Amino acid sequence: MINILKKIFGLGAKVDYPELIQNGAIVVDVRSKAEYLAGHIKDSLNIPVDTLRNNLFKLKDKNQPIITCCASGMRSASAKSILKSNGYTAVYNGGGWSSLKNKIGR
Repeated sequence: MINILKKIFGLGAKVDYPELIQNGAIVVDVRSKAEYLAGHIKDSLNIPVDTLRNNLFKLKDKNQPIITCCASGMRSASAKSILKSNGYTAVYNGGGWSSLKNKIGR
């Protein structure tokens, strides 16, 4: 059960987010448009989690690394699950956007 929760929330092995970015990863911020406009990671793509299924066409390459983020990590975990279930192969839950921003230096 613990391993399942770790998998859902992206916990476990450390992810090198700066390396992912250097290797072409995109950051998908799944907060609302208003939250995104109040502050976000430079060059991130805003697709609110409740509209993600209808906007998968914006994420054309299913093998490109994708880092999801939100306010706390809950919505980004849901977004990761949605993407994985739709065939995206390299999806990482970056958690809260401000924490992720510090990790990647944007």
